[in-house]
Amino acid sequence: MALLEEKVTTKAEQVTAFQSGNEMAAFAAAQINYHIMGYFPITPSTEIAQLLDQMKARGEHDIQLIPADGEHGSAGICYGASVMGARVFNATSANGLMYMLEQLPVQSGTRFPMVMNLVTRSISGPLDIRGDHSDLYFSLNTGWVILTARTPQAVYDLNIMALKIAEHEDVRLPVIVAYDGFFTSHQKRKVQYFKDRKVVQAFVGERPTHFPNAADPRKPITIGAHMNGDDLINNHYQQSEALYRAGDVFKQVAREYALLSGREYPVLDLYQMDDAEVALFLINSAAETAKDVVDKLRAKGIKVGVISPNIIRPFPSEEIRKALKNVKALLVGERADSYGANGANMTHEIKSALQEDPDNRTIVLSRVFGLGGKDFYADDAEAFFNLAIEAMEKGYAEKPFDYFGHVPGRPENKLKQAIEPMHGDAFKTGLIQVTQDEETKRLKVKIPPLRALTAKPKRIASGHGACPGCGIFPGLELFFKGIEGDVVVLFHTGCAYVVTTAYPYSSHKQTMIHNLFQNGPATLSGSVEAFLELKRRREIDVSDDVTFVMVTGDGGMDIGMGSAIGTALRNHKLIILEYDNEGYMNTGSQMSYSTPMGHMTSTTGVGKTQRGKAFHHKDTPQIMVATNIPYVFTGTEAFPQDLIKKAAKAQWYAKHEGTVYGKLLITCPLNWKSEERYGEKIMKAAVDSCFFPLYEVERGKTTITYDPEEKNKRIPLSEWLKYMGKAKHLLKEENRDLLEEFEQEVERRWRRLKVMHEHPYL
Repeated sequence: MALLEEKVTTKAEQVTAFQSGNEMAAFAAAQINYHIMGYFPITPSTEIAQLLDQMKARGEHDIQLIPADGEHGSAGICYGASVMGARVFNATSANGLMYMLEQLPVQSGTRFPMVMNLVTRSISGPLDIRGDHSDLYFSLNTGWVILTARTPQAVYDLNIMALKIAEHEDVRLPVIVAYDGFFTSHQKRKVQYFKDRKVVQAFVGERPTHFPNAADPRKPITIGAHMNGDDLINNHYQQSEALYRAGDVFKQVAREYALLSGREYPVLDLYQMDDAEVALFLINSAAETAKDVVDKLRAKGIKVGVISPNIIRPFPSEEIRKALKNVKALLVGERADSYGANGANMTHEIKSALQEDPDNRTIVLSRVFGLGGKDFYADDAEAFFNLAIEAMEKGYAEKPFDYFGHVPGRPENKLKQAIEPMHGDAFKTGLIQVTQDEETKRLKVKIPPLRALTAKPKRIASGHGACPGCGIFPGLELFFKGIEGDVVVLFHTGCAYVVTTAYPYSSHKQTMIHNLFQNGPATLSGSVEAFLELKRRREIDVSDDVTFVMVTGDGGMDIGMGSAIGTALRNHKLIILEYDNEGYMNTGSQMSYSTPMGHMTSTTGVGKTQRGKAFHHKDTPQIMVATNIPYVFTGTEAFPQDLIKKAAKAQWYAKHEGTVYGKLLITCPLNWKSEERYGEKIMKAAVDSCFFPLYEVERGKTTITYDPEEKNKRIPLSEWLKYMGKAKHLLKEENRDLLEEFEQEVERRWRRLKVMHEHPYL
């Protein structure tokens, strides 16, 4: 591996370790000891909050970690904290950045500093959780300073430098530290960090208090006042000047940091560029691969080099012009595209910089590569150099812009359908009868013995990639036993979606649509209304017997709550079905608002200073009841007849009256730390302990459909908790108070539900 940094005298004691980029980002944040981190999990940045939570449980920092309802909320939390003058930290990736995007210009436009790590990842759609720079490029016009880190060492160092730059009186802007998801974020490398956090805190300096903030009632200020154009242009001019000044401040801070750490971070990392005739411009980790190829080609007498920026906002135009003064051909490799622009962002910014130098004759080629985490090998870097060498020898670029690594399709490789499509009568048994009582208007459901429904085909084919013991698909399939006829199903991002649709394969036998967590209900409501309107206009000739179902889980009713409520208030004819595994399991078992109080997750750890989740679980069915939709229910696979009857009711209401919401409790042995064989026992114990009561709310009337007290089957809450490793600490004597508080809340909700059952107007 080529040497990355020139060594200078080290003045502060450091420790050598072997860490990943995410670990170093978290470690830098802990050493700085920020006041607030508002966060929401998204792969691959999720680890940062998890690591900080583990550190907090061990008492290693005092950062207040605030779990948001989505990335938009996390950005709001961070902004609210920064206007108080607090030091604020965040981390996100891909669609998380997109969801918070409208908040980012507010942060920079009102000049409140903070630091956010952008662990770069491909933006949907289609969904791909691996790394490219499509998210990074969306941040270029937000007004934030943007630093880029090639290695875990750089992640640590630039995070420390970032706060000092952000708070500098000539800047006062938020800063992004961007590094490559799953390359830099997860791959461990040899690193050094300061042994004493006081060294870091002394370098960063005291929190500035002489700028306006909202913390002192004696000095009231107005933040974000409406402006007309004359004032807005002045505001943006000042912001623009501050961003350009950040380039000079970066150089100043980098010099100071080099004296302290022995590691230098120039504006451009130039490798063998002194006499290079051909060069590559690459952001972040790909540059490290290319440096090895430079050594190989240099040994053959070929004058090549690599340019990689440490900062791209402000864009280092002057440094680019200087670096390319004698370069005959430059290939700009970009892990993202600017569709339709004949090259992505860095390509055009480099070309623009070179336009200011009338003597420059550098031929610039652009290649989009490495999308969706596609690896960049030494052979690829060598191919890039060869393209640039060819352009140098010809005196022009035969193809200035292209993609690299794409392959043409072949007709003989066309996918063959593995399962014949099933529809209509295939999913009708005629054995389920739903009738409406003329007097009470309540629905009556008759179902056959369960064995009679086993002949009904499954909606999801075998071969999905769910974990052993996963409760999602038994729960969903049991629910679908009560649904007659065709379905159109929308899946939120989450475990159920991810494990059934890995291109080019799909486990779904009927139409499946995917959309993101925050917008699934709105998307399906558009699908329903379009279907009905096309039918009304007689533009499609298909059966009316189609039920629209949205399947959500893994936090989808947190980040997607607003969309769900809006859909319910409009009362579209569809079913919202939530599988509740009490966490965000698809991103690594983080806390969701449905996680019970005291339960351990990867972001609510158990240790010296905390005891699992600090607040009670969200009562989502009751929230949906408040929207006045015609039918709300709870169910679980452990009570199959109850669930099938409710599914049949749900279909009737969705077809005849409007929106239905149902919540299914399902198990997750991997992250609940439970034995697979106890799946049904755990769900039954949750019901019998009254933690998860089975009931329905039909046109506003609440009915408990299974009462463990009446059947003398009620058990203590501890009988349910004992099955799960995530809750074992609650059964210890030192946590008795926490268990009692949890028990009291379960009892309060159960008693309230019984009163609602007894009184139809409640």
